[in-house]
Amino acid sequence: MKEYYRLKETIVSIHANDASHVKAAKKAIVFHRSLLENYIRRDPYFQITLEPHSCYEDAPEVVRRMIDASNTMDLGPMSAVAGTIASLAVEAMVEAGASFAMVDNGGDIAYITDRQIVVGIYAGESAAKDVGFVLEPVDSVAGICTSSGTVGPSISFGMADAAVVFSENVSLADSAATALSNATDTGKKAVEKAFKVLDGIKGIDGALVVQGKYIGMRGNIPDLRRASVDFDCITKG
Repeated sequence: MKEYYRLKETIVSIHANDASHVKAAKKAIVFHRSLLENYIRRDPYFQITLEPHSCYEDAPEVVRRMIDASNTMDLGPMSAVAGTIASLAVEAMVEAGASFAMVDNGGDIAYITDRQIVVGIYAGESAAKDVGFVLEPVDSVAGICTSSGTVGPSISFGMADAAVVFSENVSLADSAATALSNATDTGKKAVEKAFKVLDGIKGIDGALVVQGKYIGMRGNIPDLRRASVDFDCITKG
């Protein structure tokens, strides 16, 4: 089953086998968003800075994960918010007994799966059309996060149509995708150069950049196959 769920700025698609797992994801989103909002009231700069930040010793888990990931990528904490919320939601689904669970938070996806699944790539008007990643079964939560300078409302300082990062640390995948998108200019050489922003970053399995007619890959990424990518299925506001 698939359920669309919106809580303020958080807009997700929840994929599960059982309604109780969907309920667990929603409960986790409400809980962790509330903790994050309360923290931002104490530290408003946390929400607006685009640079590395620190947090109070008693900061909740959602804040700590965002800080750790964004500082690793030399970015502000909100670069990791979508992936972090998605990961915490999937973790709650696993605690509720799920062996298959996926939360797509606006292109930042956390998942665990007991079957092969295909996740499509949407990169606007670029060369990447009707293609998707083949994700094999995994028994722990993993992430596939996407940022773009040409598609969607996210802040980006680059020209990537899609910058995709794979990691078992979903918060890190989210921040890294933002950094990769920021680093991408136009043209073949620019795509090659963009991957340097990931140099020395531990915990990233692989990455892909789509920019116009160019597609660059680095590290271990899932197999690609032809897939029907329906714009109406994309999680968006």
